[in-house]
Amino acid sequence: MEAATVITPVVLCGGSGTRLWPLSREGHPKQLLKLLGARSLLQDTLLRVREVTGIGAPEVAEQAREIGTNNAAFILEPCSRNTAPAAAAAALSAVASGKDPLLLLLPADHLIRDASAFCSIVEQGVSAALGGAIVTFGIVPTAPAIGYGYIQAGARCSDNSYEVASFEEKPSLPRATQFLSDGNYFWNSGIFLSRASVYIAELEAHSPEILSAVREAVVNGTNDLDFFRLQADSYERCPVNSIDYAVMENTKRARMLPLPLEWSDVGSWDAVWKIGTKTAEGNVSTGDVLTHNTKNCLVQASHRLVAIAGLEDVMVVETPDAVLVVHKDQCQEVKVLVDMVRERGTSEASAHRKVYRPWGSYDAVDGGQRYQVKRITVKPGAKLSLQMHHHRAEHWIVVSGTARIRNGDRDYLLTENQSTYIPIGETHSLENPGRIPLELIEVQSGSYLGEDDIVRFEDIYGRA
Repeated sequence: MEAATVITPVVLCGGSGTRLWPLSREGHPKQLLKLLGARSLLQDTLLRVREVTGIGAPEVAEQAREIGTNNAAFILEPCSRNTAPAAAAAALSAVASGKDPLLLLLPADHLIRDASAFCSIVEQGVSAALGGAIVTFGIVPTAPAIGYGYIQAGARCSDNSYEVASFEEKPSLPRATQFLSDGNYFWNSGIFLSRASVYIAELEAHSPEILSAVREAVVNGTNDLDFFRLQADSYERCPVNSIDYAVMENTKRARMLPLPLEWSDVGSWDAVWKIGTKTAEGNVSTGDVLTHNTKNCLVQASHRLVAIAGLEDVMVVETPDAVLVVHKDQCQEVKVLVDMVRERGTSEASAHRKVYRPWGSYDAVDGGQRYQVKRITVKPGAKLSLQMHHHRAEHWIVVSGTARIRNGDRDYLLTENQSTYIPIGETHSLENPGRIPLELIEVQSGSYLGEDDIVRFEDIYGRA
């Protein structure tokens, strides 16, 4: 790669990963999960590419900071519109600065263990991308998988990339078996390398309605602390489409490079089992787990002891508010269970008990009729909105750190073991003026305890 060539990675952080429920939720998707060790899939992706521009949220920014990625730029979608609009937002933001970098578009939730080999293969695509191609990377298949899209490689080019003969989505098993036998079909990784201007031009040619809506959303977007927020009305009008359908299956600029590395999209619990470190009995476990007469099982314990005996080929996943038990052959059916949870109208499909906010997080540790208990963590320098509630009162007890309280017309500080009371209808706010996280217990009481009983008057994070 030429020394002057700069690649700007764009990590796409959308998707909900429903087949990894109950650990993955709409508000805490699989890319944020630490499935394989101390780091999340997102953090591994950031470390793989080192510098990143991408689609984010408060917890994404926090995970980036945890691993020392402090120079990331975050673009926030007001709603999900798939990968083509998200990539357009990144490309338009890049060229708005007067530059035309090579963009490496890649998902946040894939496993690629050999980061050095991955970067070397990406560098092999630079020549084609500088020449105006949109380079996609094809995973060398190891089995006739029917859950992936396939890329058929055409003629080899002088820069060692391949022309793309065709794309095919999720074939039947006989057809996938034939693809594996042919040897010129590759799994579609969803990773692309292209100049920002080339992607914009091809989107203009093949999906102009997407480009128009996203351009308007970028022009009218706003900066908000760590984030750039796309303008909601324009982005919501944008059609929903992927890079593959909107651009790659129509463009004449498509090229492909094989990616002969260990790879997984970690799309289901049996995939987590396959890539996990196994015991002599074939078991993969995380957390406080006991097994007896058990083979080829996965057990994920998040908050308590999980003990199993006499099982084989079973996935067990425990969280504070839900437990999944599914046979390995039925892992794709977890999505059906998630739909059933949604139909019940309860929160287990969308959020964990612990919820992240721009100022920190809260964990709903207990609740019942007319009361709820939360453990609240406020980051140093962070502040909750100035707000009031129509239906609930709140008691705050400081566990550690210092709290600056506004309670009606009073302003005061609380330290460890001190408490205060916020009556129903009283205007109030909470701030951490210290250098360490503020930990407190909040006890809510009242006739209605929903999160929508919040009237905000001031908010440094721009929330309504």
